[in-house]
Amino acid sequence: MIGDRLPLALEAVTLPEDGALAVLYPSVDADLSALPPDRVHVVSPLATVCAVFAARGYATSAEMPEGRFAASVVCLTRARDEARALVSRAVAQTDGPVIVDGQKTEGADSMLKALRQRVEVGGPISKAHGKIYWLQGGAEFSDWAAGPTLHDGGFWTAPGVFSADGVDPASALLVDALPEAMVGTVADLGAGWGYLSAHVLTRGVDAVHLVEAHDMALQCARHNVTDPRAQFHWADATAWSPPQKVDAVVMNPPFHKTRKAEPGLGRAFIAAAARILRPHGALWMVANRHLPYEDVLEQSFAKVVDLDGDARFKLVRAERPRTKSGAKRG
Repeated sequence: MIGDRLPLALEAVTLPEDGALAVLYPSVDADLSALPPDRVHVVSPLATVCAVFAARGYATSAEMPEGRFAASVVCLTRARDEARALVSRAVAQTDGPVIVDGQKTEGADSMLKALRQRVEVGGPISKAHGKIYWLQGGAEFSDWAAGPTLHDGGFWTAPGVFSADGVDPASALLVDALPEAMVGTVADLGAGWGYLSAHVLTRGVDAVHLVEAHDMALQCARHNVTDPRAQFHWADATAWSPPQKVDAVVMNPPFHKTRKAEPGLGRAFIAAAARILRPHGALWMVANRHLPYEDVLEQSFAKVVDLDGDARFKLVRAERPRTKSGAKRG
């Protein structure tokens, strides 16, 4: 982890005495204590990560703010083009060293090789199944920049966004299962780049709340969903609350933050859906067939209907959310 490697890198790299330090895309549990906290600006597209670091006293933002930085730290992501875009951004706005850190599973070796083909790179230091190395800011990496782009299928996505290369088959299955007419206000929890919401808006609803924790995904959704009935929220879907209870929730909830499956995340989405629904509201959900959601569905809703799905995915309609005491509302 970066907490094991960063102190070692700082023994070889001299940070400027003054100026802001950018840390791009750290994990929520990243140990940044080797850096002076009053100078650090954490950049993360995830509302959940920004909230954690803000609570620790760090300045945070979804994007790298304008201006110059004395030094930067780039935490690699698994998506190659996204990681390259982070390096491009950091190098362009940094006067001093740009430190690059990542696990081997996040492409630390391939990024090191790519950088060495273009500039002089210090290090690397290998520790805790990862590597850390550094280069001088100001080099030309504009060809690595990336952001929302129009996909051949007619929708906007970006590197690092879920299902960036095409429509997710589970979401497509859910769209086919939705009724032709829907009423009232709908929340799309974990809206991604807006595929579900775009289709819900063809069903005659009054409004759709797109709730998404990943800022870049939400930027793409703004390109894909231009209907004035759409409202966009950069927020943790498991904690978000609408202005008023909603009539329906649609979702294809995430089930991992890393490579390891975390069913607890999807379970939290189901509980959140029950919390924000009107007494006679309904949840429409798709999920991988193997994920154990049946118990939380039964605990959260008075009626759960299996819509069959297919061999890979299960489709569920859950109705009449229960109160915390277990009694159904209404």
